[in-house]
Amino acid sequence: MPDEPSIPFSEWIGRENATEDQVTERLVASYRAIFEPHLAPVAEGLAPLGIHWCLSPSIATMSELGPDGHPAKNRDMPPVPQPRRMWAGGSLEISDALRIGDRVRRFSTIRDVTRKEGKSGELWFVGVDQEYATQRGVAIRERLDIVYRQAATRALPEPAAAPPRPFSRSLSVDTPPALLFRYSAITFNGHRIHYDLPYATEVEGYRGLVVHGPIQATLLYNLAAAAGGPPRKFDYRGVSPAIGGDGLLVRAGKGDEVERFWTQGPAGQIHMEATAARS
Repeated sequence: MPDEPSIPFSEWIGRENATEDQVTERLVASYRAIFEPHLAPVAEGLAPLGIHWCLSPSIATMSELGPDGHPAKNRDMPPVPQPRRMWAGGSLEISDALRIGDRVRRFSTIRDVTRKEGKSGELWFVGVDQEYATQRGVAIRERLDIVYRQAATRALPEPAAAPPRPFSRSLSVDTPPALLFRYSAITFNGHRIHYDLPYATEVEGYRGLVVHGPIQATLLYNLAAAAGGPPRKFDYRGVSPAIGGDGLLVRAGKGDEVERFWTQGPAGQIHMEATAARS
């Protein structure tokens, strides 16, 4: 009888981790200072939407950091062989709003680890299921997909411009280095592609500093909530890196059965896509 095919890092599947953090007034004030006026309105006492991405960051000492500024040995993630880590996408299901003062416990479970071949070489995807719970119960369920890519051997090509898309709403958002630095600080994110220009361009091959995936997801999520209130389900997918200083167009349009949202650069290249469902 033939052997069953091995599953990469199968011993990591189902591994769990729990952390706890608080939605403090200082965190909310810092978050608003970064994103306003692009945040959807919320009722008094509620935390602004997307702030959960700032809770429970990975914390490591300076001696534990790798060359890219991330923890070299993240004990919560499988040691896949490729070094360049970025958000690939994810999905939110919202049951309750977070409130200022809430203590939030995040439960994370490794769902799967898969290897794929992409245009740039070998890719490893790690899927993580997360629940954010308060004293009232689970507020947010999230599927998070993280991609690990090969080290850069040459400058990355520019993404192609997409055909024009009809849109009903649009925001123009500046992305200067100070914005990227502030978001890195509020999330304790040491990844050097967001603040170290020589590293981003000469080592990782980007044209400039890279806009965080969560910044784009936050803008899209709040645009979705600005008309009709927070959606019950929100899916997002990274398409191509957004470069700081270029600015972002954050847009909304209608799909067949769902609302569609995306960020794009000044030349029309798509950086992140999202859909929202109200029920």
